[in-house]
This record gives sequence, structure tokens and C-alpha cells, in this order.
Amino acid sequence: MRTSRARQANGAGDTGNGGDGAGGGRQWARADATRQALLTAALEVFADRGYADAGIAEIVERSGISVGSLYHHYGGKAGLYVALWEDLSDEQEAAAAQAVSAARKDGESDPIALFTAGARAYLLVCWERREAARLFLGGEGPSGSSLMRRSRAQHWIAQNTKLLGGSTGGAPAGRPEQVLSLVLTTVIGEAGREIATAENETEAAEIIEEVCRILIRLAR
Repeated sequence: MRTSRARQANGAGDTGNGGDGAGGGRQWARADATRQALLTAALEVFADRGYADAGIAEIVERSGISVGSLYHHYGGKAGLYVALWEDLSDEQEAAAAQAVSAARKDGESDPIALFTAGARAYLLVCWERREAARLFLGGEGPSGSSLMRRSRAQHWIAQNTKLLGGSTGGAPAGRPEQVLSLVLTTVIGEAGREIATAENETEAAEIIEEVCRILIRLAR
């Protein structure tokens, strides 16, 4: 689980005295460890009890970090949820982008093949990070989380529309391309829910491959 976004939000890389001495490095290492412990504990508690019934006291107890540090880094329970969601979403997006880039480097130019490579990588993260994926795919969360998820979905649809259309900054996609991207992105999202709840890795892999075959059929 990464804490890069949290680090950026708190000014990572600045030692406070314009230098990059060992003291500053140790300070940021401790801060990263603190954030990691809080996020790990929060995910466990959210998974066990659901967001609504999760308590700050239990998160603090499991993490071994003070309540003051929790509020300092995340502002409360909602901040922990958002940080976990952003971490998972960023990892999914990065995995998809890396897969598409690798396919291009291997000489692949077919937009549907590139899209499928990205989808497979995204879905694999849904399995690898299944505990977090189950939490967010369940839809429960703090006020405003539904809007947050819709905004990210719209971003994904826009990115997929460009990829499927082979867009490199030319004319905007037409309505058919936009609708196709919406349908395919929705399929991927629903598939992620099934993969996150798969019984084992073999079942998850089978679902991923079947979803990719369906995506190819729909796209063509």
C-alpha cells in the first residue's frame, strides 16, 4: 500500500531547513510509517465493520498510533477512507497505463488490444487488492464519496474513449465511441466486483480472461 499522495499533501521532500540531511530523511520515514500503520489499521476495521460502524478508537488501537497523529495526517475517519480509495484508484490506473505502454513498446497498435491489456491489468489489481476493492465496490462511505467515485468513473471513461479511438489529440470522439467506452468501462467495473469476491486466485484469473474475451467481442 502506497502513501505517496499523503506524503505529497504533507510536503514530503522538504526537510524544513532547505537541506536533505539524515535527520529530515528519518523524519519522513517515521511519518510514512505512521501513515502506513494508520491506513493498514483503517482498512482492517472498515473491512470488518463497514465504514459506518468503524470507530476511530479501534483504528487507533490496531495501529498503535496516537489519535492525535491520526487527525494530524488524515483529519478523521473520512480522510482515512479517501486516502485508501485514492491509493487503490491510483494503483489501478498506474497498472493499466503501464500495461498499455508495455504493449505499445512490444509493437501493439490495435486500440482494442491496447484497451484489453489495460483492462486486464486493472482487474488484476482488483484481485491483488481485493480487501480494499470489496470495501469501495460496496458503495458505503462518507458523505460525498459517491460523487468522488462518479468523478473517477467519468475520468476513466474519457481515458478509455481516447484509447479506443486511437486519439492522439485529433478530433474528439463521436457519440458511438463515447457510448462504447461507457459500456466497456461499466463492464470492467462490475467485473472488478466479481473478481474481488472470487474464492481463489484461479477463479479470479478465469474471470479476468473471460471478461477480456467479452470486452473484445463487444468492442469489435
